[in-house]
Amino acid sequence: MQPDDHAAVVLVQAACYPPSMQEASDVLRKRMRVAGDTCIVAEDDRGVCAYLFAYPSTLGMVTPLGAEFAPAADADTLYLHDLAVAPRVHGRGLARRLVAYLLARAQGLSASALVSVQDTAGFWTTLGYRPANSACADALATYPGQARYMVRPLTGPGVPSPSCSSLRP
Repeated sequence: MQPDDHAAVVLVQAACYPPSMQEASDVLRKRMRVAGDTCIVAEDDRGVCAYLFAYPSTLGMVTPLGAEFAPAADADTLYLHDLAVAPRVHGRGLARRLVAYLLARAQGLSASALVSVQDTAGFWTTLGYRPANSACADALATYPGQARYMVRPLTGPGVPSPSCSSLRP
């Protein structure tokens, strides 16, 4: 994700989330600055059509809706904060490919975590995430509707390894 992608990212966000879940433009810019290696976009012939904001964190931590990222120096978890795919490209597997891309680069981290919103727990379950407990109930409460903290182990016996080959069109 590059600074020039900002306007398009804001448009994708607006197409995917109700106003109560849209995060401030300046917060998005700050996230790109502090976690640029883990904030990515997908493009089609019309430009940016999907994005994923993520950052290195610690297991059990939840970023409140609208908060800035605070990457952890002692990170053990890749926290996926926001994944959005423009309606014009639904059904192309972009969400899965963006997640696979970042997980394949999560070297040294033992888990990935996220907050499932808008009834997406089923999607995340197909990617290996499971509901988990978090001590951050106040942060979870910042999300409207039913928000679930979910975790996927990235290391250990029987854990599927993300493949870069799944990223090819």
